[in-house]
Amino acid sequence: MKVAIFFGSKSDKDTMKKAADILSEFGVEYKAFIISAHRAGALLKQTVEQVEKEGFEVIIAGAGLAAALPGVIAGETTLPVIGVPLECVSDKSNGLGGMDALLSIVQMPPQIPVATVGINNAKNAGYLAVQILSIKYPELKEKLVSFRKKLADDAASTGLDVRF
Repeated sequence: MKVAIFFGSKSDKDTMKKAADILSEFGVEYKAFIISAHRAGALLKQTVEQVEKEGFEVIIAGAGLAAALPGVIAGETTLPVIGVPLECVSDKSNGLGGMDALLSIVQMPPQIPVATVGINNAKNAGYLAVQILSIKYPELKEKLVSFRKKLADDAASTGLDVRF
């Protein structure tokens, strides 16, 4: 059970760490890479090929602005790619709040899909990777079912009879 995490800039590290934290919580091995789709295309292609050879099964890719990274990776592999649209922290002046990245990732051309989570929601990318892997790994599915049961129990314990 291995997931590769890609992001294009050091400034994305704190947000993308949230995906790594979820994977760690479920005992899923991961490796992270900072590679720009625009500035280091050959290195990106080589690294995607390497993670395939090393047996990684899902890729999480976070990107802001034009957000090409998840789509470029999806074009280089048949592994499932989960895109995390990122609000650009280095340049808040564009005023789009990550919507540009969201639309870039979600609007992939036919035949090359990228699953997409919410803006800056790397945690959900981690959970989605766990769900994908749980199809193949029964022990991971047990952990996921237990986690979901705890969520439901916690929600039920808040009570149904709320008074204002």
